[in-house]
Amino acid sequence: MNTHLELSDIGMNFKTPRGTFCALDGIDLKVAKGEFISLIGHSGCGKSTVLNLVAGLLKATRGGVIVNGRQVTEPGPERAMVFQNHSLLPWLTVFENVALAVTKVFGKTKTRAEQRAWIEHNLELVHMTHARDKRPNEISGGMKQRVGIARALAMQPEILLLDEPFGALDALTRAQLQDSLMEIQARLGNTILMVTHDVDEAVLLSDRVVMLNVGPGARIGSILQVDLPRPRNRLALAENPAYIHARAEILRFLYDGHSAHNTAAPASPVAKVSRLQLLRRKVANG
Repeated sequence: MNTHLELSDIGMNFKTPRGTFCALDGIDLKVAKGEFISLIGHSGCGKSTVLNLVAGLLKATRGGVIVNGRQVTEPGPERAMVFQNHSLLPWLTVFENVALAVTKVFGKTKTRAEQRAWIEHNLELVHMTHARDKRPNEISGGMKQRVGIARALAMQPEILLLDEPFGALDALTRAQLQDSLMEIQARLGNTILMVTHDVDEAVLLSDRVVMLNVGPGARIGSILQVDLPRPRNRLALAENPAYIHARAEILRFLYDGHSAHNTAAPASPVAKVSRLQLLRRKVANG
């Protein structure tokens, strides 16, 4: 594997009024160039902490993050982050919000005409050229998130970091943005690391799903290879056995709270369905 991103023996402690809290303990992961990885696990298991470490917003207590053979010590334009909150500046237009990133990264290497063309190109990638002169309060939540993705892509990052980017959106808008993200990655070949709580989203988008155990001292409990051909169509996948199996494995991991590939004998397909039905009943009953 041509390793693009590596997390090597990551340990992360935080100081709290009650003493030291160990969030992560011994996270090891190698990611190939152009691979789409989803991080999934229960709330508080350290998913966003992993993302912040890769972004350079946090420094690991132990171990390190390596990108292209170099250790990450600070944020850099080769790693762009998209948050659940779009974080657009309300007094700027869509075009101007994306221009902030372009000016910061390419202000000394591109002419003004080249910068304008590059901004237009990235707005086109997310289908937002029609709203270029609108301000954030004039567009929908989904459109705002598209602009946030365009702003990140405009930095021309090698690695795109997504922290539950569609978590606050309605189901239809979320599906549309998931499809757009798959199209963008197919065109650009970015390496993507995404935090999500949505099992269907993880299976649909990912090459591998990394499942974190419950903290404190969270570790990688299991890694699931998603063997589904691309491009992917959500309707066609609905009854695909590989899709159903991957979804059930992740749900089983989340329900059990430990590795889906434990030392017990593998569950039969009937047992897997029963577990899934049980989980659905528990969710439905609160």
